[in-house]
Amino acid sequence: MSHPPVIISGSSHPTLAATIASHLGVAVGRVRFNRFSNENVKVCVEENVRDRDVFVVQTSCPPVNESLMETLILVDALRSAGAGRVTAVLPYYPYVRSDKQDEPGVSITARLVADLLATAGAQRLLAMDLHSPQIHGFFRIPVDHITAISVLGGALVADTPGERVVVATDIGEAKDAGRFAHELGIPLAVIDKRRVGDDEHAIPQTIVGDVRGRHALIVDDEIATGGTILEAAELVMRLGAASVEAAAVHGVLSGRAVERIRASSLRRLVITDSIPLPEAKRDPRIAVVSIAGLLSDAIGRIHRGDSVAHLASRR
Repeated sequence: MSHPPVIISGSSHPTLAATIASHLGVAVGRVRFNRFSNENVKVCVEENVRDRDVFVVQTSCPPVNESLMETLILVDALRSAGAGRVTAVLPYYPYVRSDKQDEPGVSITARLVADLLATAGAQRLLAMDLHSPQIHGFFRIPVDHITAISVLGGALVADTPGERVVVATDIGEAKDAGRFAHELGIPLAVIDKRRVGDDEHAIPQTIVGDVRGRHALIVDDEIATGGTILEAAELVMRLGAASVEAAAVHGVLSGRAVERIRASSLRRLVITDSIPLPEAKRDPRIAVVSIAGLLSDAIGRIHRGDSVAHLASRR
């Protein structure tokens, strides 16, 4: 395309959008948001987007529902303004964990979000490290699903000495952790979880692989309350690991997660800026690496019609 891509930011993560735009050598497109006393949102696109290739950068973070509704209105407004193509860039996908009907009478909300985006006028999706591969199949529009594993890997091993081992938090994460281990060229260990009695909570029991004397690197796609990662950290330390660190693409850090991290044996947690980290959640043990370069690379390639296969998640 003769014109450069147009980057439009929602209100959830303007810093990330601005950094992506800077990498691409463009300014963030002008949009005016009005929130009325009745909580309705008005979006006015002030940038000339007629026949242009537009990328809407919006992530899922509190207030989640407000951000989602804003995304839909913004995409619809861009379509009304004559945009040539609208790609929704959602680093952290809304309702990503509502990906299946785990009991009768519940919504598969991740699929509903896919339908809403397409109905609003999104013609393409750029997403990062979706929690489940089936979400890709919820869409009737093209989806580029990329991964931040290489970004996390470089940051995680930078200051970790000696022999290392990647640890998957359970069997379900073994494939992704295995890719991570392959990227780093180090061994993989997998935690075996079991349910005790009638309790639905699976408890880490043992580990398949050797962690004794090694520096354990726990990987997961996201960290919410911290339960899964912190339980895994305590187990590997009990089994003789020299130290334990963790990496998660999406730092949700809900509830008492930061407080629990401070009280844990975790030496460091590395997350990306797919979600903004509020000041109240900052801690010396939490390191943030940027995915702006990765997303700008993907956006540039999509805009030019090039492949993003080397960035793709292979879940």
